[in-house]
Amino acid sequence: MDLLSLQMRYAPEGRCFGCGPRNQDGLRIRSYDAGDGTVVTTWQPRPEHEAFEGFVNGGILGTLIDCHSNWTAINALLAKSGAGEAPSTVTADFSVQFLKPTPSDQPMRLIGRAVDVKHDRVTVETTVQVDEVTTAKGRATFVAVGPGHPAYGRW
Repeated sequence: MDLLSLQMRYAPEGRCFGCGPRNQDGLRIRSYDAGDGTVVTTWQPRPEHEAFEGFVNGGILGTLIDCHSNWTAINALLAKSGAGEAPSTVTADFSVQFLKPTPSDQPMRLIGRAVDVKHDRVTVETTVQVDEVTTAKGRATFVAVGPGHPAYGRW
């Protein structure tokens, strides 16, 4: 596994709430290519991320899954194209299943896997695990956008 996160490698100036390195008030996740077809991160919630004492807010979980899945998609597009620069991608569809309450007193692990990769879009499945128990999972499709789209080049 490379020690430099995908966000720091391709978007060090990014200010996304979920994954932007420059957003001091954001979640600031760091996603890593695990080298086995997955992209992984470990993230520790804080009390301000709770829905109620001891458990993570569902919106925060959704943001984590969306951002981590997006970087999983970018990683898959980079692998497919061999490009050196990350494509600009946006969420085309997104769903989350909350399977169990997610405790906030332990680090959570997100594991993303690209399950369908086309030249301009990727479908990703991501799981959230705490102590190896899956508490939530998401499925999303991301589309690469070009000049003229408001998200283009926003890294």
